[in-house]
Amino acid sequence: MKFHHRVLLALLSPSLTLAQQAGTLETEQKPTITLRECTLAGGCTSRKAKLTLDANWRWVHETTGYQNCYTGDSWDSGKCSDPATCAANCALEGVSKEKYEKTYGIKQLQDGVRLNFVTEHQYGTNVGSRLYVMEDDENYAMFYLKNREFSFEVDVSELYCGMNGAMYFTEMQANGGKGIGNNNAGAKYGTGYCDAQCPHDMKFIDGEANVIDWTPNPNDKSNNMGAGKYGACCAEMDIWEANSMASAFTPHTCSTEKLYRCSDPVECGDNASGNRYDGVCDKDGCDINPYRMGVKDFYGRGEEYAVNTLKPMTVVTQFLTTDGTDTGDFSEMRRHYIQDGKIVYSPPSTILGPGKDSDTITDDFCDAKKDLFGDVKDYQEHGGMKGMGESLDRGHAMIFSLWDDVEVNMLWLDSAYPLDKPDTDPGIKRGDCPGGEESTPTYLRQKYPNGGVIFKNAAVGEIGSTY
Repeated sequence: MKFHHRVLLALLSPSLTLAQQAGTLETEQKPTITLRECTLAGGCTSRKAKLTLDANWRWVHETTGYQNCYTGDSWDSGKCSDPATCAANCALEGVSKEKYEKTYGIKQLQDGVRLNFVTEHQYGTNVGSRLYVMEDDENYAMFYLKNREFSFEVDVSELYCGMNGAMYFTEMQANGGKGIGNNNAGAKYGTGYCDAQCPHDMKFIDGEANVIDWTPNPNDKSNNMGAGKYGACCAEMDIWEANSMASAFTPHTCSTEKLYRCSDPVECGDNASGNRYDGVCDKDGCDINPYRMGVKDFYGRGEEYAVNTLKPMTVVTQFLTTDGTDTGDFSEMRRHYIQDGKIVYSPPSTILGPGKDSDTITDDFCDAKKDLFGDVKDYQEHGGMKGMGESLDRGHAMIFSLWDDVEVNMLWLDSAYPLDKPDTDPGIKRGDCPGGEESTPTYLRQKYPNGGVIFKNAAVGEIGSTY
């Protein structure tokens, strides 16, 4: 459950931001992750799938030279006098193999990558990253998860309170929106991001610059971030939002299809205007965080926990349908882990009451937990499990990211949130992190610059085939 839009911040010099034309000054050289496709009868076939960096991190410059289109937290008013002109005037540059690691902290490993938290480079400082899995050089791989199983390997031992190493899917367009408006860069350059938070910090949406009403983010002490009039909305399937202290998996439904550019506080569901539950997407989602559901000894740093986050693990998620076919309605989301060669099943809740405690996400589970927590049933109002399945039928892009949270310090994941309610109330405490200064981005970037997360060996296939 998130109470803000996902913030992924790059503290860069003015020359490293974002655009919509395809640059020609740097050759794109992407890292890879091993991706397996599996069946029960035939086993798994694997390939090295390329990963591309999200456009929000890339160097944007005028198409005719090297001058920047965005400096600090402001647009160049000459090159970016209006949304269409800005997208036409600005080029989004490629990233070399060296710069993926030395500038953005993305290190190639065998079968995957390590995302570093803070990376100092010649232009300044980079924080976090976001990567998309490619089908080919011009398109994101699209995944259809109903009646399927998805697994991946992850190491969160160097992720601390306030950090989030996330693996998730959203209903992005396969080509990254190439050909819409002035978007001539497309998926190759990481364009077209959207999620259920309808983020306003996307500098370009649907081939236009988000320059209208662009305002610097007052919570960003680096003076690099801002938000515009438009938001980028789409359904989101959070497989893994986690650090070494807490984890959650959460589907988020929307009433729209693919990327929808929202244009006012109501349809965007903006928190600041009090419209969180009026928008086209469900921002809370229906999550399972074992700690939040009453199981406080399941996940943590040490052998005393069922899942020891000091060691790598394989995370397995199953997407069940009502009739066990690809065409049936999505009805249930299951989770288990593999660590040290042993299967560890996600534990049932201990707080929902007799007959209601569950270890899987279903419509009944979502109703029971939201009734207990006093939460708005926005997930259900936007379609619930069936609606989420309809989104999965349209295909989702696979995403890996590392970020910190300038809005609420990741308290919604690993501490007590919201702060105006007693942490003894059901659902408020989400982990043992103390919150406060130790969860702030300023503290984390100074204390743990070399923190990071490792993602390896993603696999999708028939139920029971990927591990």
